[in-house]
Amino acid sequence: MPRRRLRTRLALFYGGLFLAAGAVLLALAFLPAVRISSTSRAGHGHADVRAASNLHQILGYSGIALVAAAVLAAALGWLAADRALRPLRTITRSARAISASNLHERLGRSGSYAEFTELGETLDELFGRLEAAFESQRRFVANASHELRTPLAAERALLQVTLADPGVSAETLRSACEQLLSLGARQERLIDALLTLASSQQGIERWEPVDIAAVVGGVLAARRDEAARRGVRVEAAAGPAAAPGDARLVESMVANLADNALRHNVAGGSVEVRTSMTAGSASLWIANTGPVIPAAEVDRLFQPFQQLGADRLSRDGDGGDGGHGLGLAIVAAIAAAHRASLSARARPGGGLEIKVDFGRVLAG
Repeated sequence: MPRRRLRTRLALFYGGLFLAAGAVLLALAFLPAVRISSTSRAGHGHADVRAASNLHQILGYSGIALVAAAVLAAALGWLAADRALRPLRTITRSARAISASNLHERLGRSGSYAEFTELGETLDELFGRLEAAFESQRRFVANASHELRTPLAAERALLQVTLADPGVSAETLRSACEQLLSLGARQERLIDALLTLASSQQGIERWEPVDIAAVVGGVLAARRDEAARRGVRVEAAAGPAAAPGDARLVESMVANLADNALRHNVAGGSVEVRTSMTAGSASLWIANTGPVIPAAEVDRLFQPFQQLGADRLSRDGDGGDGGHGLGLAIVAAIAAAHRASLSARARPGGGLEIKVDFGRVLAG
């Protein structure tokens, strides 16, 4: 069934309240007279009978007047509610007119009441966040489609060149197949990274305590051989650190931070990792040596598929070394899902320093 409008409810409320208050007032005013009339009626005097009859007429007229006044109060209440709720209808129409194509529009100040102004400002802030999210999604889809198209074009070109060669040898075919496998593996890594980024942006369904120090230990142990191959020294000081969150996402965050620190490093460089607890909150700190990063470019590096100059120093730390510029974008998304603060600073001598501050451990 259709719901009654607030304007109608307010009008009925005003009229009913007036009617109830008037009835109580009449009862208090005429109750003593009724008692006197009942007492006098027992004497059977003609004057007393006439007085009682007049009293009944007064009560009848008063009741009619009360009902009429209640109807008038309801009508006036309807008009007052209509005027008071007019800004709300304006907000509703404006909000319905805003869509994905015109999220830049705003409601502005709505009416002279503070409540409606606060509602308009809240909706404007919501539209601003939606606009930023839609714009980010558009950029991400455009960049992702480009990144996925590039290896497909390379595969097609490789096959066309190989098939166009009438004297192709078995060795050439083997080499082409190996290159195709390499390109396919690159696409798989890109798709996995995209799926991880998408899942981390969906938020956390079930919160549970996560031992961040243990996660760091496992991630660094799995990358010990790669660090040795690159000639990078890893120093870890994994103090006790636990925070509420999703263990799988936290592991992905630490893994991407470690990969970024290793890939964007120099021979003989180092990676430092620390975990700690401060006032019940867990912190993860990681720093690495490497190329000099302009301070103005640090924030941009957290966006998907971003590059620094001619190098693919995208936030992923891919740098042309098998990555796709998504790693640190994943880190940022996971930090946001955990309501953790993420800060990054370019080191004067080269490299990057990143800190993630988590919330308190869940009680119980």
